[in-house]
Amino acid sequence: MVIVDGDILRDIAPRVTGAKAVRQAQIISALSEVLGSTLGVYNINTRLRDAHFFAQACEESDGFCTTEEYASGANYEGRVDLGNTQKDDGRTFKGRGLFQLTGRANYSSYGQALGLDLVSHPALAADPANSLKIACEYWKRNNLNTLADSDDLISITKRINGGLNGIDTRRVYLAKAKAALVRLEAAAISSSDTPALPVLRRGSKGEAVANLQERLREAGYPIAIDGDFGPATEVATSHFQADKDLTVDGIVGPETWAKLPVTPTQLEGSG
Repeated sequence: MVIVDGDILRDIAPRVTGAKAVRQAQIISALSEVLGSTLGVYNINTRLRDAHFFAQACEESDGFCTTEEYASGANYEGRVDLGNTQKDDGRTFKGRGLFQLTGRANYSSYGQALGLDLVSHPALAADPANSLKIACEYWKRNNLNTLADSDDLISITKRINGGLNGIDTRRVYLAKAKAALVRLEAAAISSSDTPALPVLRRGSKGEAVANLQERLREAGYPIAIDGDFGPATEVATSHFQADKDLTVDGIVGPETWAKLPVTPTQLEGSG
């Protein structure tokens, strides 16, 4: 098991600009402080469980850009099935949190479970740390760890969304989450069990260069694996760095190594 933090969420989240980017950064930063410890309490602690949880949270929170539904909530007014029996309940108990907790009844139930007075103070559900706890509690109540263990994206989506809205982007986020977690696991293995990977640049030769070239190919850059850091490898490295928002210098140091995927063979060999 590896410790997850905000870097994983940043790897999964879509790129946004302006006010959305500011809010996204705030939410991810706040989640980072409690992410690993909160997930651990709910046994969301394997690669598949983490990946499915992050993918669903990313979609439901508009790419970690909000913990509150953009709409007013007026369409929930009078929804007895949600416990909205009083005037303005729809707006008061609109969707909030990573999984969009909705309705007076749910605010009451989840608030009691977590020791939060969400009925009197519904905005508490939008606090990132609280929204994570609420999402984890929902995950537990719906036995979603079992579905995650089966890698069942469809069933998880139905239980969270009630249908298959956004299934294509959920699938994209799931793939990104799985890849990010593999990289994190590989980095943990490398830092604890193997010597530091060398800094490579044009002119470098040897097994480390071949390792780099294998990883670049795994990332989608079709270059030869010949152990020779020539012009093609430098160009592929530069493109990879640009795609990952790294310093584009064509030199492979610790930050670039950390973002590179690990091939299935390499990961098995480290296990």
